[in-house]
Amino acid sequence: MGFFIGKVNPLASEKISISLIKFGIPISVMGLLLKAGINIDLINSALLAFITIVCFIVCINYIPALKNIFPNHSLQLAGLIGNTSFLGIPIAIALLPTETINFTIGFDLGTTLFSWIFGPYLLQKTSNNYSFLNFRKLVFFILNSPASRGIIGVLIIYLFGLENIMEDFLWFPARFVIYLAIIVVGARLGIITKNEKVIFQFKSYIKYSLLLKLFVLPMFVYIICQILNFEGIETTALVLQAGTPSAISTILLAEAYKRQRELAAKALFKTTIISTATIPLIFLLVS
Repeated sequence: MGFFIGKVNPLASEKISISLIKFGIPISVMGLLLKAGINIDLINSALLAFITIVCFIVCINYIPALKNIFPNHSLQLAGLIGNTSFLGIPIAIALLPTETINFTIGFDLGTTLFSWIFGPYLLQKTSNNYSFLNFRKLVFFILNSPASRGIIGVLIIYLFGLENIMEDFLWFPARFVIYLAIIVVGARLGIITKNEKVIFQFKSYIKYSLLLKLFVLPMFVYIICQILNFEGIETTALVLQAGTPSAISTILLAEAYKRQRELAAKALFKTTIISTATIPLIFLLVS
């Protein structure tokens, strides 16, 4: 459906993305948090994902050689934010014991919170003179981000003891948001496939995002898991999530803020295709 919409009405995906960011994503974050519940495994894996991405983002933007390789924030997000919700979690459920689900969901939560807290801040950069760490603007975007609104909503629900009621009430709209997000991805892919010649061109900037997302990031997470003495099955769960292709949120953000939209769509398209080979390879090597 999304692919057809992109062919017929290219502007539709942008309009849907703006509505999702304003209203849909906070509901989706609330539904995920209430459904998963809060426990130490979830918190640890969420922190691991969140801190890992923060470290990579800071290094990329402060090391000139890396900044030249990843010159814009769309490429950076495409190389760091994975499709854990729609691909990583189902793969983990299929391949791993059920007791690892909190690690899987926690990693997904960490990447989701980063993308929706810092993504709007990064993609609303308006000029080359814009300071990467402008703390005043950063605090503003954190407090007004879709994820922050979702977290505040969950805290209010827990404060009034309504979590059992609201969990089922919010889960349906949270899933509906996922469907709309997939439609946006299809629409953007429909737009870029109008020019079939460029779909399979792997220019240097795309190559580096592919390498970062599918090889460097999972290797880094594996090393961190070894340092922190995670068990083998826990390490496998986290590394699999790190090795997922670029996330749908990268397209939603690029659409909403009109930043390198075609680039984000190509990164998602190509990492998804290549991940059909790299994810089984990662699973075999780690396990």
